Amino acid sequence: MAVPPPDASAAVRKPREERESVVIRFAGDSGDGMQVAGMQFTNESALAGNDLSTLPDFPAEIRAPAGTLAGVSGFQLNFSSREVFTPGDDLDVLVAMNPAALKMNVGDLKPNGILIVDKEQFNEQNLKKAGAAANPLEDGSLAAYQLFCVDITKLTATTLRDTNLPARTVNRCKNFFALGVVSWLFQRPIEATENWIDQRFKKQPDLAAANKRVLRAGYNFGDTTEIFASAFEIKPARIAPGKYRNITGNTALAIGFVAAAQQAGRPLFLGSYPITPASDILHELATFKNFNVVTFQAEDEIAGVGSALGAAFGGAIAITTTSGPGMCLKAETINLAVSVELPLVICDIQRGGPSTGLPTKTEQADLLMAMYGRNSDSPVPIIAPSTPADCFFAALDAVRLAVKYMTPVIVLSDGYLANGAEPWLIPKVSDLPQFPVTFRTDPVGFFPYLRDEQTLSRPWVVPGTPNLEHRIGGLEKEYLSGNVSYVPSNHEQMVRVRARKIAGMVADIPPAEVQGPTSGDLLVVGWGSTYGAIAAAVKQAQEEGKSVSQLHLRYLNPLPANLGEVLKRFKKILVPEMNMGQLVRLLRAEYLVDAIGLNKIQGLPFKVSEITNRINRMLEARN
Repeated sequence: MAVPPPDASAAVRKPREERESVVIRFAGDSGDGMQVAGMQFTNESALAGNDLSTLPDFPAEIRAPAGTLAGVSGFQLNFSSREVFTPGDDLDVLVAMNPAALKMNVGDLKPNGILIVDKEQFNEQNLKKAGAAANPLEDGSLAAYQLFCVDITKLTATTLRDTNLPARTVNRCKNFFALGVVSWLFQRPIEATENWIDQRFKKQPDLAAANKRVLRAGYNFGDTTEIFASAFEIKPARIAPGKYRNITGNTALAIGFVAAAQQAGRPLFLGSYPITPASDILHELATFKNFNVVTFQAEDEIAGVGSALGAAFGGAIAITTTSGPGMCLKAETINLAVSVELPLVICDIQRGGPSTGLPTKTEQADLLMAMYGRNSDSPVPIIAPSTPADCFFAALDAVRLAVKYMTPVIVLSDGYLANGAEPWLIPKVSDLPQFPVTFRTDPVGFFPYLRDEQTLSRPWVVPGTPNLEHRIGGLEKEYLSGNVSYVPSNHEQMVRVRARKIAGMVADIPPAEVQGPTSGDLLVVGWGSTYGAIAAAVKQAQEEGKSVSQLHLRYLNPLPANLGEVLKRFKKILVPEMNMGQLVRLLRAEYLVDAIGLNKIQGLPFKVSEITNRINRMLEARN
């Protein structure tokens, strides 16, 4: 049965209701293709010109039993005709493919929100797996929502009944029927999704044809069915002109490292052990072999960072990627990099802990480990990107500082940034900073720990350079010669000079910049992925005439030179963090300010309303 392509002229038969923004979540079993549906709807919305932000939510268990609460996978998208800061708080639309998905997500749906369910999946077996005492489609418990029961599974099977595809394969196409329905409901262009299907299944033309047919069937169903009285229109957002692409934080980091290596004029080496949610950086960089990129999937975390440090010794731009548990294992080698003073970038894509913790959930709990998680006094620079697109520039900056100051640098991203996506204005290569690397080749006056007067960095020497052989290792070195030394005064000198080198990087760090008035009643300070929720909450407060400003820190070690002065201009300081209060502890210790923490440790990012409520409470409690 051939399914005709969507007819644009037919799509206008039903009235359209204009909305400024919509928050939608696709939810279903981990095998229902919700991540694919959500990402393709995201691409459609980007092509429609909307600003957007996404939040994928993966089940923690790799193979949770189908239909159970533990196996629910979700993908949330906030798309709008105005600037978007977060994936949204409460949902306008929920697509639930089974009872478990409904039970796990319906609490986030706004009253009178749109609820689309796959009716056939609400059978006795699935209701039992979800722990439902009764069928919510029949017991009146969903009366507060606009409930649309669609036979997604049945209609998918009907659409493909004349194919020779196995029943299991047919069932796996139903995510595209749901995507087609929602694409019609919000007037999304589906041509990009069809092109993606052709590329994704180019070696399986029958499957590509089936998925496209189901997508069109879902789109046409939305147009012709009587259950939807109208469609919705979200006009394009006003964004800066240029060429954009939709990008996740992990992809942005990978591309940023490639760009940094090109700007440095050196090969790029990644030594890494797969770990959620950092693995996508390894996958992405493995596709860039034509840019002189070498990726090494090591047998464990220690081997991964060891290989990267060896590559740095050999003159490559060296990086290693991991998450919290892997940072624990890499600590000794990172400390070795501090001691031998070689440029190494360590990406920690933070997740919920301790130990294995919440592998697929986000957290900001590794800041103190990045600051102090090594023996002795061994400071390491720390950079924290604030958005998925900002990860590109954080990667560039980390490499630039590492090679300029001959030091390891830690990049603190997290699961929210890693898997979230947003439009990225692709920069021109000519606008990127250039920092070509030079190696010491002249043996006259050479000492391996002879310091640059400005940066205090030691020379970088490629092994095998004639007459520049030198000792390297974990034992303390003599100040200039690098020979092993146990002299007490020499040890103190080396510890202090390494600390001064990192502290001196403040000259390469922009001053802290306040968004809003530079003094006032309340300053909201954040770092990393809390940026969007803080920015939206502060903007709302400012529009209400409240004396609130925002300061978001990108450089966490060393901190900006003017930070103490900035903090003292405000009566109160609020620090939202997805941890028990780590940055707030550093600020209180360093600057003796009475900063107050707002802490969330649920594996979920902040909602704007959570920060807004705390802002209002602090302002109402004026002394």
